[in-house]
Amino acid sequence: MELFGLSEPVVRLIAFGAIFLSMAIFELASPRLEREEFIGAVKARRWFTNLSILVLSSLALRVIFPLAAVGTALWVNEKGYGLFNLLGTPPIVAGIIAFILLDFAVWLEHVVSHKFHILWRIHRMHHADPGFDVTTALRFHPLEIVLSMLWKALIILALGPPAVAVLLFEIVLNGTAMFNHSNIKLPKTLDRYLRLVLVTPDMHRVHHSSDPRETDTNYGFNFPFWDRFFRTYHAQPRLGHQDMDIGLTNYRGDAPTKLGWSLLLPFRK
Repeated sequence: MELFGLSEPVVRLIAFGAIFLSMAIFELASPRLEREEFIGAVKARRWFTNLSILVLSSLALRVIFPLAAVGTALWVNEKGYGLFNLLGTPPIVAGIIAFILLDFAVWLEHVVSHKFHILWRIHRMHHADPGFDVTTALRFHPLEIVLSMLWKALIILALGPPAVAVLLFEIVLNGTAMFNHSNIKLPKTLDRYLRLVLVTPDMHRVHHSSDPRETDTNYGFNFPFWDRFFRTYHAQPRLGHQDMDIGLTNYRGDAPTKLGWSLLLPFRK
C-alpha cells in the first residue's frame, strides 16, 4: 500500500521519526518536570531500555504477525469481508466510523489490561517506568504489542474498513501516544481546552501515578471522550504534578530502568 507515493512502512517511519524528534526537542526546551528520572545517567538508562523494547516489539510483531493492521485491512477488503463491505458503506463514511471505533477498541483494551491479572502482569512493564517522557510511550512489552495487534485485527476483520483509514489511525495513535507521554509543559489555558478533544500530557500523566485510585483513570491515548463518558476521567493528581509519585511502588531503584529486568517482569511473582 502507498500513501503520497510512499510505501506504508516508509510513511510510518517518517511520521514516527518526525513526531519523536519534535517531542524530544520540546521536552528539552520546555520540560514539565525536572527530576532525576528525566535527566543525566538515569534518563540515559531509561532511554536505552525503552528504545530497545521498541525494537524488540517491532521485530516480534514482524515475525509473529507480519500482516499487522494495514495488511489485515488490505486482505479483508480484497476478500470483501466486514460490515462496511457487506453494507456497501461509502469509503469516507466507513473510514471515519472505523477511526472512531478503533480508538474505542484501543481504550477498551487498555482498561481490560488493568482489570485482568494475567494481562496486568504484561502491561505493568509500561507502568514500571519511573519516569514519564516520550520514550515511555514506546515501553510496551512485545507480548502486549502482539496481543494488541491481534485485537485490532479482529476489529478490522469485523468492520472491513478502508486500508488508508487504518494506516492513518495507526499513525495518529502512535503520534498522540508520544505526545501525551511526553514531559512537555503546555500553557494551562491551552491544556484546559485541548484536553476536550485530545488527551494531553498532564491528563495522561495522572494515569501513571503510583496511587491506584489515579492509575485507574484516564485510559485514553487519543480521544478523551471515552474516559469522560464512562466516568474514568480524573482532571489532576491529588498531590499535584510536581509532587505526584510516578511508577509502581513495588518496583523502585534502578531495576525498572534495565532491559533484562523489564522484559522478564511479566513472569515475576
